[in-house]
Order: sequence, then structure tokens, then C-alpha cells
Amino acid sequence: MAVKVDREKCTGCSACVEVCPAGAIKIEKDKAIISDECVECGVCLEQCPNEALSLSE
Repeated sequence: MAVKVDREKCTGCSACVEVCPAGAIKIEKDKAIISDECVECGVCLEQCPNEALSLSE
């Protein structure tokens, strides 16, 4: 499983960055980027106001 960013929906609000316990998310060019440090905990999914994040295989 991996966290994916829907770049169409992501507004770069940084809500996911603020809650990520692994520090695996950053904003580049107004979009979220998920690094390999992601532990796939799903906390960011719950915080995204635009439903731009999802878990996929």
C-alpha cells in the first residue's frame, strides 16, 4: 500500500504536512509530495479537506 496524491484535487493547503507523524509529506509547487519515509498510517487521509490523498496498492 502507498499513499497517493491526486494532483487535480490537491490545493497545497499543507493540512497533511502538519499531521504526518513521519514527516514524510512536503509541499512543492503547491502540491503535496509523499516521500519514501511514509509509514502508511493514514492520518493524512483523514485531514485532507479535498480528499486528494488515498491508499493504493
